[in-house]
Amino acid sequence: MASRHPLPFDPIQRAATLWDERIGPARTMAAVTSVMRVQQILLAAVDGALRPHGLTFARYEALVLLTFSRTGRLPMRVMGERLQLHPTSVTNIVDRLQADGLVRRTPHPTDRRATLVEITDAGSAVLQDATKSVTDIDFGMSGLTAEQEAELTDLLSKVRRAAGDFV
Repeated sequence: MASRHPLPFDPIQRAATLWDERIGPARTMAAVTSVMRVQQILLAAVDGALRPHGLTFARYEALVLLTFSRTGRLPMRVMGERLQLHPTSVTNIVDRLQADGLVRRTPHPTDRRATLVEITDAGSAVLQDATKSVTDIDFGMSGLTAEQEAELTDLLSKVRRAAGDFV
């Protein structure tokens, strides 16, 4: 999503040049600033595509995760682990999805301490429509070839691995 009046220069590159002159090597600063800006661009595009469906990206991800499970349901603890979210955040997401009739909570059949979250038929229908909306805009990703997207994913996974996201 471009700004309404694009700048005649790349402000991140300009900042990197000044950083180099006044502080030192700007390689890392430019990379981080670029990632942060791209995150803003992608989030705006995806949120815009999901808003008509009453979803945020976090709620969309939760619905996708449930459909990826073998049974369409998962314990809330597992959802938090897979979505890499704090339990309170998972609870808030599930509360909103449940209020909208897109998921339901059910008791775990073998663990009385656990609650399962299950996608409803309405949730599946909303997810299908929302998925069409985000894929129609390529999740806001533009300007890269398929090979470059794969390379970007690989590069960012190295950062995520080094941060301890996965082993």
